[in-house]
Amino acid sequence: PGTTASSAPPATGAAGSALPRSKPVRLLIPEISVDAPFTDLAIGDKGQLQPPPAGDTNLVGWYAKGVSPGEKGTSIIAGHVDTKTSPAVFARLDQLDKGDKFQVRRADGREATFVVDGLETFAKDEFPSDRVYGDAARPEVRLITCAGDYDHKVKDYTDNLVVFAHLA
Repeated sequence: PGTTASSAPPATGAAGSALPRSKPVRLLIPEISVDAPFTDLAIGDKGQLQPPPAGDTNLVGWYAKGVSPGEKGTSIIAGHVDTKTSPAVFARLDQLDKGDKFQVRRADGREATFVVDGLETFAKDEFPSDRVYGDAARPEVRLITCAGDYDHKVKDYTDNLVVFAHLA
């Protein structure tokens, strides 16, 4: 008996093998009850990644001119920890642990699974851009949100929490 080729792409790539470019459509982090759609993010006038719109508490953004989640290199995903009125999509991001897994559903129908390598908090005025945004030899993702104390004078948090993860 012969085999039939399927036109649907596999659900995931082989262990850690890079996937082709594809827009992310949904972020799933079961460990902290995240199930959120994506929006495109850009770099602002001051050279910093613009955050997602604050009005939608269940929305994450990805740097659309960069690497897509699952591609070789470093993909950047950002979300708010809270808004003026309530906790937001990454309110519990600090509860992830090394080894936890999360998924990114992509427009090509594939689901890229990532494994958390670790979490680090950085003061915004000492943010290690090269380390966080720098290119990687394998498919990696950074999940970024605000952390630390809220500075009412500048209307922003003092720190950023970064989750480092790689394609499973």
